[in-house]
Amino acid sequence: MTLKFTRRLTLAAMLSAGAIATTPAFADGHQVQMRMSMAGSETDQRAVAMAEVFGPAVAGFASYEPSYNATLFAQGTELEAISRGNLEMSITSAQELAQFFPEFSIFTAGYVHQDAAHQVAVFNDPLMDAFKDKAENELGVKLLSVMYLGRRQVNLRQTKEELTVMTPADLAGVNLRMPGTDAWQFLGSALGAAPTPMSFSEVYTALSTGAVDGQDNPLPTVVDAKFYEVTNQIVLTSHLVDLNYIAMSAELFNSLDADQQATVQAAADAAAEAGRVAQLEKEESLVAFLEGQGMSIYEPDTAAFRNAVQSAYLESEFAATWPEGVLDKINALGN
Repeated sequence: MTLKFTRRLTLAAMLSAGAIATTPAFADGHQVQMRMSMAGSETDQRAVAMAEVFGPAVAGFASYEPSYNATLFAQGTELEAISRGNLEMSITSAQELAQFFPEFSIFTAGYVHQDAAHQVAVFNDPLMDAFKDKAENELGVKLLSVMYLGRRQVNLRQTKEELTVMTPADLAGVNLRMPGTDAWQFLGSALGAAPTPMSFSEVYTALSTGAVDGQDNPLPTVVDAKFYEVTNQIVLTSHLVDLNYIAMSAELFNSLDADQQATVQAAADAAAEAGRVAQLEKEESLVAFLEGQGMSIYEPDTAAFRNAVQSAYLESEFAATWPEGVLDKINALGN
């Protein structure tokens, strides 16, 4: 919490002192420079969509210049770089925005987003206006569109015959590896499991020896890390539908004329949609691959999980910063 408020107060001081530099949209008649700093590689679905869709769409008046693997700015520093006028664009997370504005933590909680389409509906709903306005007015960051990262699922050593998981009660006593932060451990408990903190590099061995019963990750991670070699089932809990935002310097965006702004917005939406479609297709293909490896893959009673997890959050300190009534509005946009 100290870090959150320190960074916010520092930023506020810079704004009040006029220390934030401005970024001119044009210089000597040349194209607008749009440098994008991202932590992912150039083969990441988000990166591909931005390079193949966004860049060409704005090429008539802007040069889209992506930088990958956090080589331009370290991951987690991009928003401050945009605020200072040192960077034009980034792909940022709700977790990063929550460091400045704690209310953004609602978009990091389990079962807030139900699927990729729900993410889009939430982002485009008036309920998001206050969040977007705060990022723009206090941080100088305009959130253009939402990108889909994937759904985290529960992956277990037990066979479905040994343990069929339909509700949180079925995970009682299951040692589920989760990342070590308090927020991740809380989510593991809310799911009904016994969360076990462990570094990612240790998970494969822990699963193979039975030191843990399972882990949670999106399907691409299960395949990349070959967890299917040491587990037997995947429960499609979809307990966290992760996202990123396409972020741009508000100073830069506001310096564009109306037609250019419309082009930038349409390009961001089109890139987000292209990345979303590609990621969903990848997830779908991986279900078939994993079933081919002999794994059982099935859906539990997601309503039971959602109710239990959201109830746990609402009774926790995490919900203290959430605007009243927003969770109900988010839920109403889903199934």
